[in-house]
Amino acid sequence: MPKRPKSVCRYPGCGLLVDAPGFCLKHEAADQSRKKILERRRKPSHERGYSYQWSQARQLFLKAYPLCAACEKEDVLRAATVVDHIIPHRGDEFLFWDESNWQPLCASCHSRKTAKEDGGFGNPIGGNTTF
Repeated sequence: MPKRPKSVCRYPGCGLLVDAPGFCLKHEAADQSRKKILERRRKPSHERGYSYQWSQARQLFLKAYPLCAACEKEDVLRAATVVDHIIPHRGDEFLFWDESNWQPLCASCHSRKTAKEDGGFGNPIGGNTTF
């Protein structure tokens, strides 16, 4: 059976070829270290305001707005499963509960937006990602 072609290291600007998709040895440790730092910084969901009250508000919002706002802009109809804060609230309770700052998204669009905002996939942290 033929071997899989080599992949480019996922670290931005590296360019080294690796046997499997991912990072080269030099950047693997840096990526793991970055993940650990981000995990330590993130508070549990209940400490970030995602309580039973949020669960109820989320459910009502998704009933009122059942389609993904980002997909609709692309003329695609897909069910929304996430209530996204358009401007990340970062602990601001007023912004957290401001319904004009909410948008319905499917899980895929929400993941893509969050990765851009949080610096995932080599994106700069805090990128502009309103749909």
